[in-house]
Amino acid sequence: MKVLFASSEAYPYACSGGLADVAGALPKALRKRFVGCRIILPLYGTISEEMRKSMTFVCNITVPVAWRRQYCGVFEAHLDGVIYYFIDNQYYFNREGLYGYYDDAERFAFFSRAVLEILPHIDFKPDIIHCNDWQTALIPVYLNAFYKQNEVYKNIKTVFTIHNIQYQGKYGDELYGDVLGLPDDNRGIMEYDGCINLMKGGIQCSDKITTVSPTYSKEILNPFYSHGLDGILKNFTFKLSGIVNGIDVDVYNPETDPLIYKNFTVSNLELKAENKKQLQKEVGLPQNQDVPLIGMVTRLVKHKGLDLVKCVFEDILQKDVQIVILGSGEYEFEEFFSNMAKKYPEKVSVILGFKPKLAHCIYAGADIFLMPSLSEPCGLAQMVALRYGTIPIVRKTGGLNDTIRDSGDQKGNGFTFANYNAHDMLTAVWRSLEGYAQKDGWEILKKRAMACDNSWKTSANAYIRLYKELLGK
Repeated sequence: MKVLFASSEAYPYACSGGLADVAGALPKALRKRFVGCRIILPLYGTISEEMRKSMTFVCNITVPVAWRRQYCGVFEAHLDGVIYYFIDNQYYFNREGLYGYYDDAERFAFFSRAVLEILPHIDFKPDIIHCNDWQTALIPVYLNAFYKQNEVYKNIKTVFTIHNIQYQGKYGDELYGDVLGLPDDNRGIMEYDGCINLMKGGIQCSDKITTVSPTYSKEILNPFYSHGLDGILKNFTFKLSGIVNGIDVDVYNPETDPLIYKNFTVSNLELKAENKKQLQKEVGLPQNQDVPLIGMVTRLVKHKGLDLVKCVFEDILQKDVQIVILGSGEYEFEEFFSNMAKKYPEKVSVILGFKPKLAHCIYAGADIFLMPSLSEPCGLAQMVALRYGTIPIVRKTGGLNDTIRDSGDQKGNGFTFANYNAHDMLTAVWRSLEGYAQKDGWEILKKRAMACDNSWKTSANAYIRLYKELLGK
């Protein structure tokens, strides 16, 4: 079985979010299970010269973009047992950053067409092309419209994974002919709600649709979560499923992580306390082992539940507790939490921006990890926190619901609340603090958290079953 994993980003070459983590880890996990999986992504200008040194030139062709043809270079690199292909076009991809340009629709239409055009020119014919989010949603559309009658392509199947349905690739109707270059009888596939919607095309034309958690696959059938696509998805529930993401347990490993203060395992949890002590020192909080330390590593935006936290923040601080927040985002929240740090310097530390080393130190050094998201397709932070014995508080949504079970039954690995309500969240915080005060029980809970298996092993096996079903094996 051969799978070509098409993504607009992949760790470590190009990263802006969780998609890069998935694209960097899942193919590696699939190859360990004897699936021939390779990755294809754009050759961005932000990819370092050091990384480019390991790439070899494969070929160059021209790729149709509506009425014109554009240069396409193909490069190849090998990393951790996985082969990567890079699509080169200086005009489209030699820019700062990955997204956010006026011509993103054209850039990723070119990329999607290039993925298909290069197949006769490389030594890899996939059985399945696994597409991810709106940037690659045109691949199944183009495959059906232009290539299925060709012997090289006719048996290729497509999987389309929705990582976040909020970002759909919505553009004006004028792009249809001049950029997408699709036949007129395909217009109904791409049009939706008065515009061109690339994700809608991927949903309609792919052979299987997946999301990044079972709960999220059900939530996006609800208008509250679907951002307008629930009507389309309800027509295709027969090919929709959810597979929860994993985390890279080599990167997030408290026993070997070079970024944390002191390595530890489940058998010597006393060394986790050293991480807490050093974290308190680094962020300017009193070094007190008895005070529960709540950590947050997040974008400071409403979507991540920051409005709930803001509403009851000073209520939380009435308890003997410390809070450390790392992140950046909307001015409202940056200003509020910065002011709270000034008002309560013995209890609150706020670091604006993103610092990977400090993020790891918070995962390792905090006692509790707060993640009250409005919606969360999968979420990785809660799984990372578990890996380091830091107990999550989450709202029961998306992947948070699939990975965190309330410890009230003496079997769970965290604390949960259901309603998007600040005082429901506050109750979950109170319960976690009460749990922390019971030292023997808290030790058991930490060990239970660290024993959770959120590796890619289970997820990769689920994808293999999906691929086999699609190929009739």
